[in-house]
Amino acid sequence: MSRPPVGMKWPLTVPVLSDGVVTLRAHVPADIDSMLQMANDAEMIRWTAIPTPHTREMSEQFAFNIIPRGWDDGTHRGWAIEAEDDTGRARFAGNIDVRQSPIADIGFALHPWARGRGLMARAVRLAVDWALNEGGIEIVHWRSHVGNTASLRVAHQTGFSLHGLTPGMLHERGRVLDAWTGSIRFGDIPVPQTRWAESPVLESGRLRLRPFTDADLPRIVEACSDPLSQRFLTGLPHPYTPAVARSYVADCTWQAAIGAKATWAVADLETDELMGNIAVMDLAGVNPTAGEIGYWAHPAARGRGAMTEATQMVVRHAFDADGLDRRRLVLYAAADNAASNAIAQAAGFTRYGTQRAAERLGDGSYDDLHGYELLR
Repeated sequence: MSRPPVGMKWPLTVPVLSDGVVTLRAHVPADIDSMLQMANDAEMIRWTAIPTPHTREMSEQFAFNIIPRGWDDGTHRGWAIEAEDDTGRARFAGNIDVRQSPIADIGFALHPWARGRGLMARAVRLAVDWALNEGGIEIVHWRSHVGNTASLRVAHQTGFSLHGLTPGMLHERGRVLDAWTGSIRFGDIPVPQTRWAESPVLESGRLRLRPFTDADLPRIVEACSDPLSQRFLTGLPHPYTPAVARSYVADCTWQAAIGAKATWAVADLETDELMGNIAVMDLAGVNPTAGEIGYWAHPAARGRGAMTEATQMVVRHAFDADGLDRRRLVLYAAADNAASNAIAQAAGFTRYGTQRAAERLGDGSYDDLHGYELLR
């Protein structure tokens, strides 16, 4: 698509972009009601810096003053996202913005009706392709609040290289926040750069293995504050606070996105109460066919065989070609951790050796470390 002639003003400066499902276009007055609904949605308020409470005048100011001025001076290129709803009616679905040049950052948001349909990934591909090929932009940066899994999913799907957590990068509503970051350059292929290590729901007669939720945070705090956990899980902060638990859950999501670790909350099938945690780690290590099993249990769940059962479930998924497709799994347990060693053996692992004084414990002492392995 060619650039608009010099002197042309908004909305004629806004290129209409479409992939047949999603269309990016200039905003129109009919969008304002939906924009206002989106702006006052709880998820929008949680994950963005949008002013709150948000008024109709604010939505109009954004659509018909800020965005037009940005297109006219080249500092803020923003589109309305349009897509069909379940009735087949084309309607406003969200906003997407590419800001500054030649180094740009991208922002995006969807109306609640449009979420979970894959629309934003399509919109981001359209906007990024235009920015890098027509907009005079050399690199597009993505950043989000730590924990914004939906935004991370979009960045991952659209080919952004995922860089990590940058402390104190965002300043929103008087708060300094850490950010997840990524970028994409001209010439980068807009497909995932890593395989997301998915943690699908796995169920047995009494257990449900699933992703963590906010409701699990108090039980994570209890488990990781327990003296036995503090002894054998070296490096656990003390005190272990809800903020630490939230950071841990967010890091599990990030590690999945970069293909390094798949993590499950182990929950009671009937009550959904958290009983423990299990993960397959080191998925992106030197050996692309191997992984390491790690786990911990809430004190109230110990001695009931739940973690043995959870380990057996995860091992089956890890070896499944339609799961993590691993060839070899390892598991390590401190010699004095009788429960962890028993789980490894009950789950079918074979002990292959012991590293002497290799495991640093919570009190600063060192224990021998038993190594276990299991082949597909």
